[in-house]
Amino acid sequence: MVGTKTKKTVLILLFLSGAFLRLWRISDVPVSLFGDELDVGFHAYSILKTGKDYYGNPWPTQFHSIAEWRTPLYLYSVVPSVRLFGITPLGVRLPASLFGIVTLPLLYLLVKKLTNDDRVSMASVFVMTFSPWHIQYSRAGFEVAELIFLLILGLYLFLKSISSGKWLWVSVASFALMPWVYSTAKLFSPLMMFFLFLVWRREILSLPKKYLIYAVLSLIVIGFPVAYGTFFGGGTQRFNYISVFSDPTIEPEVGTARQADARARGEMGTGLNPTVLDKVFHNKVVFWVDNIGHNYFQALSSDFLFNEGDPNPRHSTRGIGQFYKVEVLGLVLGLSLFFAKFKDRKIKLLVIFWIMAGVFPSALTRDGGNHATRLILVLPPLVFLIAYGLSSVHEIFPKLLRFILYTIYFILFSLSFVFYQHNYWVHNPTDSERWWHAGYQEAIQSVKAIDSSYDRVVISSAGEPPWIFFAGWYEYPPDLWQKNFPIGNDIELPGFGKVSHIDKFYFGSPSGGVYDWGKVMDKNILYLAVAREVNVNLIMEPGRTPNDLVLLKSIAYPSGEPAFYLFRGK
Repeated sequence: MVGTKTKKTVLILLFLSGAFLRLWRISDVPVSLFGDELDVGFHAYSILKTGKDYYGNPWPTQFHSIAEWRTPLYLYSVVPSVRLFGITPLGVRLPASLFGIVTLPLLYLLVKKLTNDDRVSMASVFVMTFSPWHIQYSRAGFEVAELIFLLILGLYLFLKSISSGKWLWVSVASFALMPWVYSTAKLFSPLMMFFLFLVWRREILSLPKKYLIYAVLSLIVIGFPVAYGTFFGGGTQRFNYISVFSDPTIEPEVGTARQADARARGEMGTGLNPTVLDKVFHNKVVFWVDNIGHNYFQALSSDFLFNEGDPNPRHSTRGIGQFYKVEVLGLVLGLSLFFAKFKDRKIKLLVIFWIMAGVFPSALTRDGGNHATRLILVLPPLVFLIAYGLSSVHEIFPKLLRFILYTIYFILFSLSFVFYQHNYWVHNPTDSERWWHAGYQEAIQSVKAIDSSYDRVVISSAGEPPWIFFAGWYEYPPDLWQKNFPIGNDIELPGFGKVSHIDKFYFGSPSGGVYDWGKVMDKNILYLAVAREVNVNLIMEPGRTPNDLVLLKSIAYPSGEPAFYLFRGK
């Protein structure tokens, strides 16, 4: 057993370390709010000012965004911090950081409830505190930090309620709120609740009836709106787009495979008729099952977990897996010893189910095998198994060997952590600058500072869709945005063609190259150009600015490469 004083000291140090790693300079790194974060911020700002999302829907259970319908809970969670700090990195990211921090003591309580072992519980907090996967998602405006918080809270209160039932309704509420946070929970949460009922049904049904009624009412009151929104309010739109079942490449792949079978039989020409066997071996269902199976194996592979991680630089730091490579030792040991030695069969079933069900929603999507956001549901059970393996060293090895093994592990872990931090703070800001849409803040705020001097302001559409970057960084009045929504509000602007607009702000690009723009722009038109439109580095060579344009400002990425230029005509 661990002494009470020692335990408290270690836990306090871990919690403080976790808070520092998740809060330190979150306004600066990641280098900018990317489009989805700005979308969250402007929705929260719109709710704050008007009680409606930026499409004008009052107090929605599904937020109507430009690209999709969004789950609501994190957006509502951001409203207080946006009220305090505005649409800024701190305003949008602070709730995620706080949810990430509060998850650490909750994880301790959950693992203590699962194992009644202080060492495993403390080791779990240690692994989660320094987890690159958890840190990454607690330092940006990602909904899934709140998702993991609710998941761990729900499981802890469920296990706590088995004996008395007092907290069962709060546990059910936590699980029912998860689909309000992130879409993978719309499948995972019902599966987890069904599993928990199935395995612990005797204990649940023996609880006082009033607690069961409270739990059912909690599920209905919280779960029904999100279920209705999912099926009738646009909540499945995103899944329909990204699922393996809507993959447009499957049909031609099936045709190509059947054609290859026909060629192997010696058939030639076009318009070949597939045989029954061709249809049995090559059809959509076979491809779906194959893709889902591939996603499962990829999600649990060493490449994803320990070597490469998610290829999206927003989700994973380059050169770092979702876990440190040295943690594979703890995972292998934990898997072996937990399932061989741990006595509670129900807890073992829970860990197995948690991992398999946690992968399932992501496995149903294209690129779901290495999508760290969709797969984050498996983070806690993998952390638990790593921690179980590390703490088991204390029991199975003699004192001297134990000391040597822990020392070697600590050195390797420390080196891995330092390497990760170096990459995260030194290299990642420039490696991922375009993924985080760096430059937009300075560009739009530069426009805002001088737009009163111009009759027309044109924001280039040659890069990312510009509307949310303009609305968010400009902090455009949400009531006016809703009233004069720019998308679909199109006009013909001479020299620019068909463009969308709101008030004097237009979203489009001029025809021709940069040396043609002076013909369609006068001194009353301000144009924010994407650097790639210009094809000349005007930061290094400002003298190459066309004679009939005035270069007002150049905006660079953190790397120094040009991101935007601000022009007016002469």
